[in-house]
Amino acid sequence: MKVFSITGISKSGKTTTAEAVIVELRRRNYSVGSVKDIHFEGFSLDQEGTNTYRHRMAGAQLVTARGLYETDVMFPQRLSLDIILGFYQQDFVVLEGAMDFKGPGMIAACTEIEIDERRRDNIFAIVGQISNRLKEYRGLPVINAITDPVHLVDLIEKAVPIWTGHEQWAEKETCYD
Repeated sequence: MKVFSITGISKSGKTTTAEAVIVELRRRNYSVGSVKDIHFEGFSLDQEGTNTYRHRMAGAQLVTARGLYETDVMFPQRLSLDIILGFYQQDFVVLEGAMDFKGPGMIAACTEIEIDERRRDNIFAIVGQISNRLKEYRGLPVINAITDPVHLVDLIEKAVPIWTGHEQWAEKETCYD
């Protein structure tokens, strides 16, 4: 499994890039998973008043919502990326917005300042809004995922190594017991 991140501020092009990359990876017959980090303080899948919320409030330590077409398992805390990735077996996993992942990735940006603020080891490309006016920035390719997803996925295939589990790339967090 190959794991990479797309980070950047809101409205920089992260989701658009993730969509284009997923479509192109699937076109190449890869299996693909994704993890979307949500950084809004009040966000919760389990809203007050729902049946799953009522189960949790009654004391259930793990709650699952199972519908006709999807199943959502709601852990009562934030899980580490290492634990989350343990659920995946796809060829590629796209991490959108995972700021605690220090492995290979791309920065979605609108400005050069946003790139400089997020640049770190293992960044292999710049994407997002800035790709409408730049083709390269400080030695990194700037690729428009909408107009050139083939080039971007070619780069992903080359730049992203196999995830071996228990990686040094994920910052340590409290794990679910």
